Amino acid sequence: MKSWGIYIAAALGFFIYGAATKVDRDDSGAIVGEGRVDAFQMRVGDCFDDTSAYEEEVTSVPGVPCSEPHDNETFAVIDLTVADYPAGDGIEELAYDSCMTKFEAFVGKDYESSSLEILTMYPTAQSWQQDDREVVCAIYDMDTNKLVGSAKGRGL
Repeated sequence: MKSWGIYIAAALGFFIYGAATKVDRDDSGAIVGEGRVDAFQMRVGDCFDDTSAYEEEVTSVPGVPCSEPHDNETFAVIDLTVADYPAGDGIEELAYDSCMTKFEAFVGKDYESSSLEILTMYPTAQSWQQDDREVVCAIYDMDTNKLVGSAKGRGL
């Protein structure tokens, strides 16, 4: 009986931790308070900082209000329509090319003359088997300066 109490306490602790660290959004969906954003819940306009360490598989990112200094901003979320997981570096190339088609419309300037670079988050071979087809497209400053405010339509 004692072991059930430990499991219940641990589950409750994880629930409270998750609720306490989840990003705060206003009624429009904009991030208004710092917290973790689930990688599958990213929205266009979400601003976030880099993770503290290199992660091969990103499950969440540190979300921040765009009015605060931040490393990245989501400019598109795309569902891939190819039938099979691309071999080799194919998924990276497909994700990047897909994001490139949305860049200018969001930023207000063509990629070649922009000071912004593209960051992609894309499915792994394992998540593809679980019907993950989502690519998150984000921008960041090439000189790694923090962005302040949304880059949407600013022609950076």
